[in-house]
Amino acid sequence: MKNLVIALLFVPFLVVAAEKHDPAAIKKDIQRHRTMAAAHEQMAKCLEAGQPHDTCQRQLQGACKGLGIGKYCGMRHEH
Repeated sequence: MKNLVIALLFVPFLVVAAEKHDPAAIKKDIQRHRTMAAAHEQMAKCLEAGQPHDTCQRQLQGACKGLGIGKYCGMRHEH
């Protein structure tokens, strides 16, 4: 039982160590974040221009296709 408790205490450290990425993966992730940020900025500008929310949302979904998780480009908030 004591060995099981000790082993379970080390699991979080193993998970963190396994999540390290190589420099190429980090660069790709940075570019993905920048692309998603630009798409969200375009959504904000679309809304500021007085366009309907649904129109801006469709533009965001098109710009983020394959980037973000779900239909909100990795970002969801309440309205």
